[in-house]
Amino acid sequence: MHHAKPEIAKRDHTMATIGEKITTIALEQLKKHPDGIRYTDLVTQVQATDASLKKNTIHATVWDLATRLPDKVYKPSRGLFRLVEFREKDTDQLKAALVPKPAKKTKEEDFYSSFADWLVNDLEDCTKAIPLGGNRFRDKWGTPDVVGKRESKKSDILQAPTEIVSAEIKTDVSQLVTAFGQACAYCLFSHKSYLVVPKESPQDEIARLDSLSQVFGIGLILFAVSSPENPQFDIRVRARKQEPDMFYANKYMRLIETEMWS
Repeated sequence: MHHAKPEIAKRDHTMATIGEKITTIALEQLKKHPDGIRYTDLVTQVQATDASLKKNTIHATVWDLATRLPDKVYKPSRGLFRLVEFREKDTDQLKAALVPKPAKKTKEEDFYSSFADWLVNDLEDCTKAIPLGGNRFRDKWGTPDVVGKRESKKSDILQAPTEIVSAEIKTDVSQLVTAFGQACAYCLFSHKSYLVVPKESPQDEIARLDSLSQVFGIGLILFAVSSPENPQFDIRVRARKQEPDMFYANKYMRLIETEMWS
C-alpha cells in the first residue's frame, strides 16, 4: 500500500502537467483569434500544435475552460470560447475596435444582383428575382434589397399559388440587429424572408442570428463581403414559408408590378 502512493502521486502530477500544457496552448490559440474559437476547432488547433497530445485528454481539459478560468475565458454564445480581454466592458460582445469593418469599396448595392441570381439559380426559391433597395415602397417599414417571386410552370401538373420572397442585405456588421428587424418586417408581405450578412461578422453575433432565425422562420445567408465579384453565398438557415397579410402583399407588389410580372 505504501509503495503505491508515490506512483499515484506521480501519475496525478503527470496528468496535471499535461492539463496545464493543454490549457496554455488553448489560451495561446484564443489569443490569436480575438473573435473567439468554437469548441471543436479549439480542440483541433490544440492537437495540431502538439500531436503527442491525445484528443480525449484535450476534450477533458478544454470543455470547462470558461468555468475553470472565468477571469481569462468566457463563452459569448454556445460552443464559442473567447478571451475576457477581448470582451467589451459590461457586455459579452466583442470590443468595438476589434469588430471587422467592411472594405470601403464595397456597398450593399454591389451584392443585389448577384443575390437575386443566387435566389433563382442556386437556392431555387424563386423563378424570378430583382434588385430593389432604396425607398420603392415609400414607408418607414423599409424596402427589401431584393424581391423575388416563385410561380408554378405552365407544365406543372399541380399549380401552386405565387410566393413572394424578400431579402435584406447588410455589409455593416454593426447593424445586424437592425437588419434582422427589417427582415422580420418583410414577413408582413412575403411568404419567405432572408437576412444576408457577412461571414466576417463576429461569431457570437452569427450564433444569435442563427437561433433567432430559427425561432422566427427567417432565412440566414452568409457571404464574403470583401468579394463582390464572388460573394460565396452560403445558406445557414433556410427560410420557413409563412402566410403574409394579403392586403400588404398586394399593396407593395402593385408598386413593382411592371418589373415583376412583365
